[in-house]
Amino acid sequence: DMERKGIILAGGAGTRLSPITKVISKQLLPVFDKPMIYFPLSTLMLGGIRDILIITTPQDGPIFKELLGDGHDLGIDIKYKSQSSPRGIAEALIIAEDFLGNHPSALILGDNIFYGNNLGKELHSASMQKHGATAFLYQTKNPKEYGVAEFDQEFTVLRIEEKPDEPKSDYAVTGLYFYDNLAPQMAKKLLPSRRGELEITDLNNAYANEGKLFCKVLGRGHAWFDAGTFDNLSEASQFIKIIESQQRQKVACLEEIAFLRGYISSQQLIELATNNINPDMATYLTKVCREGKRS
Repeated sequence: DMERKGIILAGGAGTRLSPITKVISKQLLPVFDKPMIYFPLSTLMLGGIRDILIITTPQDGPIFKELLGDGHDLGIDIKYKSQSSPRGIAEALIIAEDFLGNHPSALILGDNIFYGNNLGKELHSASMQKHGATAFLYQTKNPKEYGVAEFDQEFTVLRIEEKPDEPKSDYAVTGLYFYDNLAPQMAKKLLPSRRGELEITDLNNAYANEGKLFCKVLGRGHAWFDAGTFDNLSEASQFIKIIESQQRQKVACLEEIAFLRGYISSQQLIELATNNINPDMATYLTKVCREGKRS
């Protein structure tokens, strides 16, 4: 039973967030109180994925390493590779081929933020699907901006249409995909699109053509943000701020997730709290440790 490995694609030029992204990767920008990359990383960790490859631009690699290290203190393993130029999301699977070995994978985009009470359960159930690909869908008011799923009566995905003028549904494909071990080989067979990229939609449709594209709808009680624009980045920050101030619980607190998932011990959590320079965060982690596994 091959364990699923994670890939975070945190490359790209971030042109939609220029001039901010002229000097810093968008995935390092703050979403309220944390760097954006914490959110996709926390999603993978919630899904029980502990072996993770982060793909950055060549120049940003050292900064991500400075921020996250090798993941050892979170009980996970983080490796790094770079994508020399933005040649498409599907290229991530080719870059990750050696890292994956023959393992199935979960690919998440570095600017995608997921929130939901039972997100971990949803991810685990999708992870049980051993063959094919699973796309996570979200009902949206502006499907034209995304890849959109077209279904038959049985709610099987027939195909995904990229940024359609006349969407066949309002279910957008989010930046979270689970693949079986064949994904890197399938990605290698893709031809670049008109914009010169290996499109993730083409990879998903290659699975769909074989009847092997499954979908998981993140319904009520879930929120999803593609934080690659100023509006979405601001909305995501507001959303996280409201959740955290209302509930006094942190979203995407990596240390907390590592502890609650049993990746680190209470002793290791207290060490992290002690070393945390932010006093509020240190207090929060101490409280998490005291309340223990009650949550």
